[in-house]
Amino acid sequence: MNLRGEALRVGDVIHREQRPVAREVIDFYADTFGDHHRAYSGEGDGDPALAGPVAPPLLYHSEVYSHVDRWYLKNLVGNLHTRQEWFLFAPLRPGTNIQTRSTLVDRYRKRDRDILVNEVDYSDESGRLLVRGRTHQSFLAERAEAEDGFVVDRDSQKRKKGSAGRPGQGDGAEIEPFEICVDPETCWRFSGPGRNYHNDVEQARKFGFPEIVVQGLLSTCLLSQIMGNTFGGGWFAGGRMDVRLVNVLWGGETVRARGKLVSEQTEGSYTRRTLEVWVEKVDEAQTVVTVGTASALV
Repeated sequence: MNLRGEALRVGDVIHREQRPVAREVIDFYADTFGDHHRAYSGEGDGDPALAGPVAPPLLYHSEVYSHVDRWYLKNLVGNLHTRQEWFLFAPLRPGTNIQTRSTLVDRYRKRDRDILVNEVDYSDESGRLLVRGRTHQSFLAERAEAEDGFVVDRDSQKRKKGSAGRPGQGDGAEIEPFEICVDPETCWRFSGPGRNYHNDVEQARKFGFPEIVVQGLLSTCLLSQIMGNTFGGGWFAGGRMDVRLVNVLWGGETVRARGKLVSEQTEGSYTRRTLEVWVEKVDEAQTVVTVGTASALV
């Protein structure tokens, strides 16, 4: 039965899969970002949460999109990823398999868009929950086009004004940032191998965009990288992220992932450190692409 988005009800399971935490998958992910955390090779520096080698927590970042034919709405023109949440409970271990389950957990209307919320649980072979991702995907309620035929372009992005001030204005300590150029090869590695509007200009134009639209989850992987580099096991086992995707990142642009401490709160025997995190373009305006919070246990 094909549960196309229009027919789905909250609570419907969209798909289940089994995925290998294989060394070649880990290496491909690590090479895409230059993310070579010591814990991936088993060097956990004595952190109990990182005993033995682990995998990047967002290794299967795009599992939510593996069966879009089962939950996307019919109007695909101009659809955008608007918000992403991640909950990290325990590390992924190389040489094991993970079970994934995708469920529609919410749907709502916001201005001229319909939002579907797809939650993916990643569990180990014993059933232990390792990671949970929650994706908010927006679809235009009715087909709309700008005068030049594009629903979003660089000019419309420049005219967009956010309701909040620029992030990073507090006096908290800043963690080590990370910068990357999202060139065509990176787009393909992250959103391939099939051609789609995240790695191919022709496909992007079919969906109402003039250029490659970099997949929103890439920003969350960059933020996960700087959080893992800073907090180690406190991120891999206990990390949380809740971010809004506020501007389009176009293929070929360079971005920088950043984070600043905003609060600390006791959580049992640990302290949860919460940071304001964001990804900005390395341009004159330092255009913010993604912004929100992330936290880890120390």
